[in-house]
Amino acid sequence: MATFTIQDVSRRSGLSEPTLRYYEDVGLVGPVDRDEKSGHRRYRTEDLDVLEALACLRAVGVGIEDMRTYLANRGRGRAAAAEQRNLLLRHAKRIEAEIVAQQARLGYLREKAALWDARDRGDGAAEAEVTRRLVDAVDRLGMLR
Repeated sequence: MATFTIQDVSRRSGLSEPTLRYYEDVGLVGPVDRDEKSGHRRYRTEDLDVLEALACLRAVGVGIEDMRTYLANRGRGRAAAAEQRNLLLRHAKRIEAEIVAQQARLGYLREKAALWDARDRGDGAAEAEVTRRLVDAVDRLGMLR
């Protein structure tokens, strides 16, 4: 059976060594086997599979408790499919809201830059049009508060 060092797993999963230790400490993975002589962690292929799934969840902003739920559901298979789907869709909605917020911020910055561009050119008509659009952009920012 193949085993992997913490360095191997860190490289493969993209998770830092302290994160790997933390995930073991909080029970997301493990307990991880230890080398009898050195005491160093020796991860199994199954551990690596779990950690790669956790790395993906972490990358999309899923917290520890939802990771725990995800892993428990994963172990239950089809019986937990609806719960698993709902957990993932809840995070998809959170990300959609973050995208909307970022688009509002981006829109404001672009309109503000366009305003200064019009002023730099001395184009009063363009400045008036951008000012109108800027009011809308500010309103969209206000909805984020």
